Amino acid sequence: EPGRFDFSHIDRVLLAAGRYGLAVIVGTPTYAVPVWLTRLDPEVLVRRKDGQVKYGARQNMDIMNGTFRHYAERVIRRLVRHTAKNRNVIGYQLDNETKHYGASGENVQRLFREHLKARFGDIGKLNQAFGFAYWSNSVRSFDDLPDVNGAVNGSYLCAFEAFQRSLAADYLAWQADIVTQEKRDDQFLTHNFDFDWKSFGAPGTQDGYSHGIQPDICHFDAARALTVAGTDVYHPTQDELTGMEISFAGDEIRSLKQKPYLVLETQAQAFRPWTPYPGQLRLQAISHIASGAAGLLYWNWHSIHNGPETYWKGLISHDFGENPTYEEACRIGREIRELQPEIEGLVKHNRIAVMVSNESLTAMKYFPTDKDFSYNDALLLIYGALYDLNAACDIIYPQSEAWETRYDCI
Repeated sequence: EPGRFDFSHIDRVLLAAGRYGLAVIVGTPTYAVPVWLTRLDPEVLVRRKDGQVKYGARQNMDIMNGTFRHYAERVIRRLVRHTAKNRNVIGYQLDNETKHYGASGENVQRLFREHLKARFGDIGKLNQAFGFAYWSNSVRSFDDLPDVNGAVNGSYLCAFEAFQRSLAADYLAWQADIVTQEKRDDQFLTHNFDFDWKSFGAPGTQDGYSHGIQPDICHFDAARALTVAGTDVYHPTQDELTGMEISFAGDEIRSLKQKPYLVLETQAQAFRPWTPYPGQLRLQAISHIASGAAGLLYWNWHSIHNGPETYWKGLISHDFGENPTYEEACRIGREIRELQPEIEGLVKHNRIAVMVSNESLTAMKYFPTDKDFSYNDALLLIYGALYDLNAACDIIYPQSEAWETRYDCI
């Protein structure tokens, strides 16, 4: 409830972690808002192209809403102050798989109009650049720009999605600044970047796997706020395991900071239709380490007893008993501990890179050549060819540093 902070559950976890010598990364709790906050200000709930969302799901907030920002900052500061002095807390994860969540309410559109005015200065230049004369869309003032939720001009909508991505990156930087003011100097900042999603089930379901770059935030721009890059990656298993999804995720996240990264979520005992064959969990873990991961964590420790992820199975099942997957994870931990002196601090130096672009992704969305062939489909054809050739590569962005001299082939 408003003004009441109860961190007793976190204290219990930190106490247990201390007993077992476990390091802890504390996450800021901003990806799920309490119902009282939405009643205090209904505009906390995000307005998207299809209207304002209803309360119930997570990540349903307008990250630019002033009320949300006020209460988010308050709880972040209180949480970090409460945990920063604990020696087992080694770092902080900012939010969770952050995106812009489709925010397109009037508050966001007003900021977008101001952005375009600063970019173009003259409305005639914008009309010409975006081809607004087509279908009589030309406007005489920045205040007359069409509502993005009804617009069809692809150039205009590409510019808006780029603006939305910048809001998401700025939001993580805003959280980073708050946490930095409260944490210890030796504690790092990370975030669990996820990817686009390739679905093979019914529309809107979670059946599928990580696929190409994320459309709703630019990883490279957002990673500037972090000290350690992190990722969430889910992929096929059993006979469908190719290794390419693991490799692509590692190459993209490692390249953000050009140093080791963390796998903050990956599948454990089961991920929708797949339970790993004996030895596959170990194979997957070694693949992450080979891509430059400094460590990996499983989503999740134990299987959830209720909610939409009841059968997104953890390392241990609903009975909390040991099982072959749990035992394999223990073996992985022992092996990584033994290898630590050999692999700690290793950095890959690839001479090949694949350049990706959120702007190109959005352009293919609004100027498609085929409705069933996306930018990420094209990207992974190129990456997959290199993977099949065992040609190790980085994943870079146009704004990456020194790519002109770092690579022999792009």
